[in-house]
Amino acid sequence: MRTRLAICRKKKRFVSEADAIAAAQGATIDLRPYLCDRCRQYHLTSRTKGKRRLPAVG
Repeated sequence: MRTRLAICRKKKRFVSEADAIAAAQGATIDLRPYLCDRCRQYHLTSRTKGKRRLPAVG
């Protein structure tokens, strides 16, 4: 599914996947990073269907 431009503009952007993962691990809810097809940077989503699990913190 293609990301809508309005959604892309509203979301926080992360330059690297590592930065996005760090932000997702610090969140209070389950978030997953994904590469946006609009801006070619990473965003976070709460949708988990088909997304890979984050590495364990520790």
